[in-house]
Amino acid sequence: MLKSIPGWRALRDVAAAAALAALTMALVYPALILVYDRWRPVREFVQYVIRGRLDGSALLTFLYLTVFGLFLYRFYVGESHRYTALRIRQIMDEVEVIAAGDLGRQVEVRDRNELGLLAAHINNIVVQAKRAMEEERRSERIKNELITNVSHDLRTPLTSIVGYLNLINTDQYRDEVELRYYTQILHQKAERLHGLIQDLFEYTRMQNRGMALQKERVDLAEMLDQLAVQFQPQFDSAGMVCRQAYEAPHPTVPADGNKLVRVFENLIQNAITYGREGKFVDLRLRETERTVVAEIVNYGEMIPSTDLPHLFERFYRVEKSRSDHTGGSGLGLAIAKSIVELHGGRIEAESGPERTLFRVTLPRS
Repeated sequence: MLKSIPGWRALRDVAAAAALAALTMALVYPALILVYDRWRPVREFVQYVIRGRLDGSALLTFLYLTVFGLFLYRFYVGESHRYTALRIRQIMDEVEVIAAGDLGRQVEVRDRNELGLLAAHINNIVVQAKRAMEEERRSERIKNELITNVSHDLRTPLTSIVGYLNLINTDQYRDEVELRYYTQILHQKAERLHGLIQDLFEYTRMQNRGMALQKERVDLAEMLDQLAVQFQPQFDSAGMVCRQAYEAPHPTVPADGNKLVRVFENLIQNAITYGREGKFVDLRLRETERTVVAEIVNYGEMIPSTDLPHLFERFYRVEKSRSDHTGGSGLGLAIAKSIVELHGGRIEAESGPERTLFRVTLPRS
């Protein structure tokens, strides 16, 4: 606060305190001498206190400095009140600007007292409000994208189903072979529609924390071995080889096996779909003191660096055409991320010219 007092005002206050102290001594000192001379108890008390160590001029100087200090303190208190009122007005002006919508404004934290704490708390409130508004805008954007993407992904198979049903209903097929072909397409489109609805329902349920986990000790090596066998026909069809490398022979984690297997099914399916040019899919396991780390690696086309941060967002696809042949619902990785986080773990992706790696880290206890 002292730094905020202009030099001229400080000199004025010192001079005023000196003048008032001198005036006070001129008025009061004769009365003090009269009391000293006439009241023996006062004289004896003063003599006892000073014990002859102060002469008259020294005592006078002491009294003057005492009165000067009292006046100077009074001026300091006045400056303190004036400064406090000024800072309150400044903070109120800043708050009015912020309340008008300028959330980029900050109240200056100038003091190390209650006013400084008030300014800091106001700034924290502004930061939280700005963050909440940004999150609200992001939620609104995601909601609009959700509606758009769901509409697109549901309309596409429905349009095909309606079209082929019309062909069948109006007998627009040459023979039983073409009819069977149409019904096969109808079955594929219906399966895709069913998968989209199931994915959307499961993702929504997890986001609302409506999924309860039935945890037990799960052997991740055994789970990956079973998945390697389960996906063998797809590996063969894609001309790929699944390689397994486990640094930890039988690492276990507390998990809901039925939910966790969904994560690795999605990652392996993606490795087959997007990495077939690399010919290999590697399943790796290792342990740390507190975690078990599973990695699914493929050697296909690199994921662009601009897409990596968004891979686990719902309905996000690296392949933007939203084709049935090159992508699923766009919810698979978002569901995988939710399941992993429900287990207290994390999922990450890395991609370079030589390989693409998805890493799942789960707590051992």
